[in-house]
Amino acid sequence: MTDRIIDYELYEVPPRWLFVRLETSDGTVGWGEPVVEGRARTVRTAVEELLDTYLLGEPAGRIEDHWQTMYRGGFYRGGPVLMSAIAGVDQALWDIKGKRFGAPVYELLGGKARDRVRVYQWVGGDRPENVAEAAREKVEAGFSALKMNATPEMRRIDSPAAVDAAVDRLRAVREAVGDEVDVGVDFHGRVAKSMAKRLAAALEPHRPMFIEEPVLPEHNDALPEIAAHTTTPIATGERLFSRWDFKQVFENGSVDVVQPDLSHAGGITEVKKIADMAEAYDVALAPHCPLGPIALASCVQVDATAPNALIQEQSLDIHYNETSDVLEYLSDPSVFDYEDGYVDLPDGPGLGVEIDEDHVRTVAGDVDWHNPVWRHEDGGVAEW
Repeated sequence: MTDRIIDYELYEVPPRWLFVRLETSDGTVGWGEPVVEGRARTVRTAVEELLDTYLLGEPAGRIEDHWQTMYRGGFYRGGPVLMSAIAGVDQALWDIKGKRFGAPVYELLGGKARDRVRVYQWVGGDRPENVAEAAREKVEAGFSALKMNATPEMRRIDSPAAVDAAVDRLRAVREAVGDEVDVGVDFHGRVAKSMAKRLAAALEPHRPMFIEEPVLPEHNDALPEIAAHTTTPIATGERLFSRWDFKQVFENGSVDVVQPDLSHAGGITEVKKIADMAEAYDVALAPHCPLGPIALASCVQVDATAPNALIQEQSLDIHYNETSDVLEYLSDPSVFDYEDGYVDLPDGPGLGVEIDEDHVRTVAGDVDWHNPVWRHEDGGVAEW
């Protein structure tokens, strides 16, 4: 008899994550990580609605059909909450399917296109500081790629001093680690297009690996103009949630790296399709993942199969993980051992990670994490 989805549990866990546990009629368990950072309770309700409405009692293996049902079954589609809910359920379904066949998910997606995945390490925090010292420490620890925020909050047209401060930070990092290390610079959507053009040109002499989210996603029509001001590769996509959202950035030809999030952009099923679209436009893949172990494991499964996968974000020691970190939730943390700036592909079935269920249940509770609300000197709300 076909294994059917018979039960689920949801756990809000620190520092700011939501895990879903699916169970089938033969006792197989799959895990997913459906969350919007700062909106765990909202997404939790969406996951419950999807599972109760569409999936309980259904065969676990019909992943594509379940994805289509969750996405197209409602008249209103897309957006961060719904797509993150779908993403976590999708991850759990792939985990179950891999365990059923005794194979990593990447083997079910066509097999490996590489043996290991390059990762980068965050330095500097939300309001970047002490970046040179932190960069030096991370390189000494074995990382060959870093990422830092470009600026704190920035006015729509800001002073030469604000631009110079951003340049000085990147210069300090470059001088600390040399030219062999890649350094991504995240604008985080904090910068209006007027300043994004100026910053992109000013940072270019220090050769960032890419500039990320130079404008908010609702202003992606401005990306061609910004691209005209720099030869630095442009990356974006953490706040795009489906292949339809990515159409514009592919078609306008200004983006060099796309960064869909496996916990926001519809999960493994959808991000594999986004990766394939990107390859057709000669665009690299670098999935967004300042999240937990299930999200990271899902990213690595897609990275393994994507010829255009460039590098993987991961959140070990990131400034958000003050109360709990990625490895604490794993029975075998060695699956995410980093060596020479890379992580080996896991060879375990499904997502390749074993969640420590006792620890999850021990620490689960209400997670009240919300990003700060920043304000300019005049009292107006600033982009975080």
